[in-house]
Amino acid sequence: MSKIGKSARTRAEILDAAWALIAERGAGISLAEIAGAVGMTRQSIYVHFGSRGGLLIALVRRADDRADIRRKFMEALAKTEPRTRLKACLAVWCSFVPEIYPVAQDLIRLRAGDSDAAKAWDDRMTELQRVFRSLTRGLHEAGALAPHWTAARAADFLWAGSSVETWGLLTVERGWSAASAADAIIHSMERALLR
Repeated sequence: MSKIGKSARTRAEILDAAWALIAERGAGISLAEIAGAVGMTRQSIYVHFGSRGGLLIALVRRADDRADIRRKFMEALAKTEPRTRLKACLAVWCSFVPEIYPVAQDLIRLRAGDSDAAKAWDDRMTELQRVFRSLTRGLHEAGALAPHWTAARAADFLWAGSSVETWGLLTVERGWSAASAADAIIHSMERALLR
């Protein structure tokens, strides 16, 4: 195996171990704990990621890669009919949230006092906001947005209304199934945003 291939495999192993630890114990775990889980030194983790913040950003991006979320969003954004496009994008997001929820909720919890957690979370939310802005611009151009929405405000509302926090409140706090939460989020956004 080439040196590059081995390095990529090692990075993936570190990220997968870190994901499992964070899902189990929270994002406050140390690099030493992650290193121990993969049988490495803390310095080896620094060689691969540069810092705890670098590791957390790589971790959340790997979750996107494993789920192939970018391709799924691009396919949803390519739908011709505006209502179908909105529902498809939200279906992609709502099917992804349960996969990331254990780690995402901890990054959200820690971000006020942990700049590494904040940067990792903001990195992914910036990407999601970009997708939602593209979606609502297309809906606006197609004349499908309700008249009181601008594309920018609709994207903000879509982002807030379909957030990990909203999903968690419905499923964890109120005991809804993931499917029921997804249906409610999709239908409420459809009713709120479209003509």
